Amino acid sequence: MAECSILPPPINAPIAIAVRTETWPLAAAFVISRGAKTEAAVVVAEVGDGIATGRGECVPYARYGETVEGVAAAIRTAGAALAAGSAAGGGGLRSRLATILPAGAARNALDCALWDYEAKRAGTSVSGIIGRRAPGPLLTAYTLSLDTPEAMAAKAAGVPHLPLLKLKLGGAGDDARLRAIRASRPDARLIVDANEAWTPALLAPLLAVCRETAVELVEQPLPAHDDEALEARPPGVAICADESLHTRADLPHLARRYDAINIKLDKAGGLSEALALSSDARALGFKIMVGCMVATSLAMAPALLVAQDADWVDLDGPLLLARDRTPCLVIANGLITPPPPELWG
Repeated sequence: MAECSILPPPINAPIAIAVRTETWPLAAAFVISRGAKTEAAVVVAEVGDGIATGRGECVPYARYGETVEGVAAAIRTAGAALAAGSAAGGGGLRSRLATILPAGAARNALDCALWDYEAKRAGTSVSGIIGRRAPGPLLTAYTLSLDTPEAMAAKAAGVPHLPLLKLKLGGAGDDARLRAIRASRPDARLIVDANEAWTPALLAPLLAVCRETAVELVEQPLPAHDDEALEARPPGVAICADESLHTRADLPHLARRYDAINIKLDKAGGLSEALALSSDARALGFKIMVGCMVATSLAMAPALLVAQDADWVDLDGPLLLARDRTPCLVIANGLITPPPPELWG
């Protein structure tokens, strides 16, 4: 029997919050338009009271000015403030957290740890607490790093069991990359991510190649500061905001430029904001992708709750690692299964 099923009901017990940093080697270099990395640097927050412990994992992202050291320090500072008022309980602490930390990686780790702690302390699941059905298996995209057209086509051909591929693109030469990959995998569903690497001059011709190669979605083609050019884009391919979107406050000005948004817990600041962001985005007519940074199964597990109603799921971070946590999520033939309670939730 899982530990979380035998815990007594929650009480207003004092909590302690700990933080640690970890590095996880990648199976191969992960390359996007902004650079390459060979390991995933993550920060883990733990919330416990001596009876139950909840965990959350985040990935500091230099694109937003975050560092591992800075995020760990922010968690320690916020954790001390939360621990001082821990009698408020899990839900109350999450509400306080949103007033202490801005959206970003540090708040994500603590928010997810508080959700996990509350579920384990109450002997239930996070899905039960929020009143949603238990998560089921989902098809996740598998990401191909930016490379030459030939190398990316070979990599695509080498994973015939994965039906949904996400292609990292870089601007010049993307037309050749798209055509080579489509020729090597005529059966695959394709989504692409330019990570802000296209220019307004490249937008129309590359979107034409995306239509030609049956790409379903183009993620953040233009820099966030230059995305007004999307208001005059040619129709035919859905455009998704990633770097241009963080929280609900960003939604109103994106409606004329984007068809979809990519919800990442590290950007939004945790499960709490991600759930609210998904709801508000749907109300405004956006389609939803739920994405991730390169991280372990602990970071993917809470995102699976948001992803249950998503149009596209990109939670393949563990597949890019040389090894994962134990226990971990099981991902087979692109299907990602819900986490065991020992992992999270």
